[in-house]
Amino acid sequence: MSTEDPPAPRSLAEALRARDDVSLAALLRSRPDLITPVPTDLTQLATRAGTRASVLRALERLDRFALQTAEALAVAADPAPYDELLGLMAGDRPDPAVVAALPGAVAALREQALLWGADDRLRLVRTARELLAPSPQHPSPTGLGPTVQEATAGMSPGRIQEIVTTAGLASTHDSVSAVASLTGLFRDRERMAALLAGAPAESREVLSRLVWGPPYGQVTADPAVHLRWLLDRGLLLPTAPGTVVLAREVALHLRDGRAHREAEPVPPAVEPAAAHRPQVVDATAAGQAYTALATVEELLKDWDEGGPQVLRAGGLSVRDLKRTAVALDVPEPVAAFWVELAYAAGLLASDGEADERYAATPAWDEWLERPAAERWTRLAEAWLAATRTSGLVGGRDAKDRALSALGPGLDRSAAPEVRHRVLTLLAALPEGAAPSAESVLARLRWERPLRGPQRDDDLRSRLARWTLSEAELLGITGRGALSAQGRALLGAPAAKPPQTEPEGPGDKLPVHHRPAPLDPLSPAEQAVASATAARLLTPLLPEPLDHVLLQADLTAVAPGPLRRPLADMLDVLADVESKGGATVYRFTPGSVRRALDAGRAAADLHAFLAAHSRTPVPQPLTYLIDDVARRHGHLRIGAASAYVRCDDDTLLNEILADKRAAALRLRRLAPTVLAAQADPATLLDGLRAMGYAPAAESAEGDVLITRAHAHRTPPRTAPEPVPEGPPVPDSTLLAAAIRAIRAGDLASTTPRKPTNATSPASGALPRTTAAETLATMQAAVLTGEALWIGYVNADGAASQRVIAPVRVEGGFVTAYDHTADEVRTYPLHRITGVAELADDQP
Repeated sequence: MSTEDPPAPRSLAEALRARDDVSLAALLRSRPDLITPVPTDLTQLATRAGTRASVLRALERLDRFALQTAEALAVAADPAPYDELLGLMAGDRPDPAVVAALPGAVAALREQALLWGADDRLRLVRTARELLAPSPQHPSPTGLGPTVQEATAGMSPGRIQEIVTTAGLASTHDSVSAVASLTGLFRDRERMAALLAGAPAESREVLSRLVWGPPYGQVTADPAVHLRWLLDRGLLLPTAPGTVVLAREVALHLRDGRAHREAEPVPPAVEPAAAHRPQVVDATAAGQAYTALATVEELLKDWDEGGPQVLRAGGLSVRDLKRTAVALDVPEPVAAFWVELAYAAGLLASDGEADERYAATPAWDEWLERPAAERWTRLAEAWLAATRTSGLVGGRDAKDRALSALGPGLDRSAAPEVRHRVLTLLAALPEGAAPSAESVLARLRWERPLRGPQRDDDLRSRLARWTLSEAELLGITGRGALSAQGRALLGAPAAKPPQTEPEGPGDKLPVHHRPAPLDPLSPAEQAVASATAARLLTPLLPEPLDHVLLQADLTAVAPGPLRRPLADMLDVLADVESKGGATVYRFTPGSVRRALDAGRAAADLHAFLAAHSRTPVPQPLTYLIDDVARRHGHLRIGAASAYVRCDDDTLLNEILADKRAAALRLRRLAPTVLAAQADPATLLDGLRAMGYAPAAESAEGDVLITRAHAHRTPPRTAPEPVPEGPPVPDSTLLAAAIRAIRAGDLASTTPRKPTNATSPASGALPRTTAAETLATMQAAVLTGEALWIGYVNADGAASQRVIAPVRVEGGFVTAYDHTADEVRTYPLHRITGVAELADDQP
């Protein structure tokens, strides 16, 4: 039994029709815009795959060698055999790496539906060819110019004949054959070598300057002799007054047939710049993870009673960002990162009130109650998925408006993908290996080259640099190397131990033969990965302590992180003097008064310090607490507007005599009462500034206990990432989409008998009367034949279907739907018409 090769496809739609479901799924997964919405059939899918926006998006996702292959096809014949493409990519002296990688690049272009046809007739999608082919307005990255035929399109026949004759060719009877003869000369290696051997040295110098592009040059009305030599032989062709171009065929000869100066079939290696012991990397990363948690806690505590105001245009003002940076003791860009991270994790938001401010969300209180490792994984997950990019803060947008932290305009859809890819590259290195930033950037530029000049300040390069620094701040990396918890967070397999010698030639394999990079995890997989990361991080984090070391200079040293009740109390009783591996708290009269104002008694403070100090409570600290407590509340302030009450009239006389009290405008109402025209809060602050320790009292005369009131926003969800185009479909959606596309394609391509209403080649829905439709349906029930119908659903969407009617009754037809592969019932009034299938169809 002989087997015949399937016929060559005549269009992209036919090429797609020949694919299996796995290949179609790969196409739709890599180009999700093609199924938004789901096409009705494969012809519509092919049309959508050839639109300019979709092709541009697909080209931007090619690696450098695949893009170079597409650029070579754009300057090749249409269609082009594989051997011609190989010649353009490898030249007259093929590089084995190019020869080995080219089949993979061609397969990648086919998979992306940018290329179709058999190897002897490779066709680039028309839109891709238009985008990549050289033109005066859009030069090709190959540096090639137009062909001889294109450059001579507007030239007079007489001038063409002069060029042919001067080049040593026989004159012809028409311009078409003359151009063909000249093209043949330029493509003939031996004859071209002989022609150029007689060229003046200055002429060859001109050709060498134009050969790698740009191919255009300027000449005067009376060109020099060496330029005239080139013009007379068609090596340079005029395109406009004063402008000449090097023809594509001439340039390819001078390049030894290569379309690019240098083909890059192999990605640049990510080179380790330093190597550390894995234990050191993990410990360093864990220390930074603890610092990250402490910084976020400090930020939200600073905003606990209500943070900075929201700008009218949204975001944080420059002044408030500077104030936050000073409070956190970090540079402003780092402060912007922590603010944006807390926002991405859903821990802070605007409160939505009339005087809108930023404040912690209810999720902040829940987050505080979680173990430290789980709190870290939540921050890390939010960072990995966030499209908001803090590195842009302080820059300008397209309309020259300043970009502020927490403000609009910071979303960059490529950020999650770049972060994931950078960390994946780090995960591929041996444990403890820290790569150089330049090698990571070079690899990313190869994987996603810019269509145009390469720059160090392009968005992806900046995102990659920010990723490396932010991952270090967050504790995903330590000393530049990926930590064990960072590796687990990505779901990456365990790293190989460092190798003293290369294992083999694997680093020299073309990229298309390498394992695929790690795919982003699904929500369920990410939950498992985060739990694993938390388990690895937990033993590396310091255990919270329940004690401090009190010193005689009125300070307390916390040698590590403190348990929350102890830390909260110390925040009220003392001021933080310095932070680091150990935190130093300082006790002052103001901090002790703050604790007394919060309702603590002196005895409570003595008992608290004695219970939580590993050293005896110093006598100066005891005296400080007792002295502040003795004076605390001696003066009482209430609302009159405001008054000062004291049993000691001598103390009131002292206050009245103090010049600093003039601004309070005090006057005596009674021997023990002073009235003020200031409000109670201003009066309290003024007397405290004068060195007194007044206490506020209620209308009943009781001391008012002042505690900080935590300000929370209403429940808020974390900001949703802004995706780059349509989301990647999951397996369920892909299967359903492919089934629907094939069903529609079956209905649109099944041969049917011609009818008066429509011809089988028209592609329009069949149109028959209601009586004809009913009669044809009833006849098909008796004969068991399949019919082609047009159907309009309740939403008004029209489709074509192939059905085998089983029963017709009550205004409905029940039939087996070949396109949906199931039994369905259709209202007869929604069927536009029916047609019988051709006799050779089932």
